[in-house]
Amino acid sequence: MIVILTGGTGGAKLVQGLSLEIDPKELIIVCNTGDDFITYGLHVSPDLDTITYTLAGIHDPSKGWGIKDDTFTVLEWLGKYGGETWFRLGDRDLATHIRRSALMRQGRSLSQVTARIRKSLGIEAVILPMSDDRVETRVITPRGEISFQDFFVKTRCADEVEAVLFAGVENSRPAPGVIEAIREANGVILCPSNPVTSIGPILAVPGVRTALRESRAPVIGVSPIIGGAPVSGPAHKLMAAMGMEVSALGVAKAYADFLSTLLIATEDGNLAGGIRELGINSSATSIRLDSIMDRRRVAHEVLALL
Repeated sequence: MIVILTGGTGGAKLVQGLSLEIDPKELIIVCNTGDDFITYGLHVSPDLDTITYTLAGIHDPSKGWGIKDDTFTVLEWLGKYGGETWFRLGDRDLATHIRRSALMRQGRSLSQVTARIRKSLGIEAVILPMSDDRVETRVITPRGEISFQDFFVKTRCADEVEAVLFAGVENSRPAPGVIEAIREANGVILCPSNPVTSIGPILAVPGVRTALRESRAPVIGVSPIIGGAPVSGPAHKLMAAMGMEVSALGVAKAYADFLSTLLIATEDGNLAGGIRELGINSSATSIRLDSIMDRRRVAHEVLALL
């Protein structure tokens, strides 16, 4: 059994590769839910949905989110009525959020609803939210505190970032099965996801980081940083705001208390010595995940390290 911690589109790409390299039934995927938010009265879970759509083979590869060939008729009509349309929810995508929200209003937990949705789509891998409790990633900017979706989608990361916090995390608990999976895993993989806002919220849930430190299985990470810059997204901006070095070495430092090995880009081979001084092994290779072949190759190398 392999446990995967993930968030964002980079994480989904590696998860796709892993699901093609080993039996998906051997995968337990723990997703960031700090990005979750309520819009139009619906509970939207962007990272859970990206993983679900990817494993179901229905994701939109051009955008990296949403469902391929989706239409946006509902959003168009919401705009006609004066509703906000900056968060692009497709018509088929909306069905997921409508069903999730209805089931949660009936008393089902997020993890129960996630299991029902992934089974409906024929997904064999287990997908777990990091917590059933509400945890919200908040970004502190010069104009005040805003939600991550306001920062990432509405303003397209235009704001300067002073800090990031995870509202409610101190009172949250890991979703059922998360800690048990980490303790019983043959290996744990940290995807090339933003270490602040994708992996950071998962690690902040009480008990998760301790379980990783106590794990007897190897914990393998894949760097989301190549040559001092993120492969995609605002990781550099967020890492710098949190006092982290924007490099593969900075990623290693963030995970130093539990990481066994970090897979880094060939361009960052010069950082191997610094990573080794942290007590972490490293392996340098091409870690870009542009094509299916890339994703399978990197997945194969990660599994070989395990």
